[in-house]
Amino acid sequence: MMKAVIVCASVSHGNTRRVADSMGEVLGAKVVAPEQADLAELAGADLVGFGSGVFYGRLHPRLTEFVKSLPDGRGRAFVFATSGLPEIPPASFTRSLVQVLKGKGFEVDGSFSCRAFDTWTPFKLVGGINKQRPNAGDLAEARAFAERLRDGRGPVS
Repeated sequence: MMKAVIVCASVSHGNTRRVADSMGEVLGAKVVAPEQADLAELAGADLVGFGSGVFYGRLHPRLTEFVKSLPDGRGRAFVFATSGLPEIPPASFTRSLVQVLKGKGFEVDGSFSCRAFDTWTPFKLVGGINKQRPNAGDLAEARAFAERLRDGRGPVS
C-alpha cells in the first residue's frame, strides 16, 4: 500500500484543510501542518502533497518556506491550492512551489486548485465571496485528482 503524507497550511476558514482531508481519505494520507511535519516520515513516503490557500496570488509563506527548507533528493509530490479568485493559467498559483519542489529533486505528479470562501479585504465589505465553496463538487474533484495520483495514471492537473 502507498504511504502518503499531505502538508497543508490552512489558515483562514479551513477550506484548504477540507480539500486536504478529502484527498487524504483517498490516499490514506496523514494531513499535517508544516510545523508538525516529520522529515523522516516525509522521506519515507511514496507521495507527499503540499497545499495552502492563496494569499496575494501565492501559496502561504509558511508552506513555501517549509518546502524551501527541505533537503534535496525526495520522491513523488503534488501541489494544491484554494483561492477566492479563479486561477489564470499563465499565472498559476502553484507554479512557483512546483518549481521549488522540482529543484529539490521531487517528481511533481500534478497540481489541483479550486475556489473557496474568501474574506480578503475588498471582499470583506460584502461578506466575502464563494461562501459555499469548496462545495461537494469541488471535494469530489479533489478526490478524483487523488484517485488518479493513487492509481499512477501519470501527471494530472
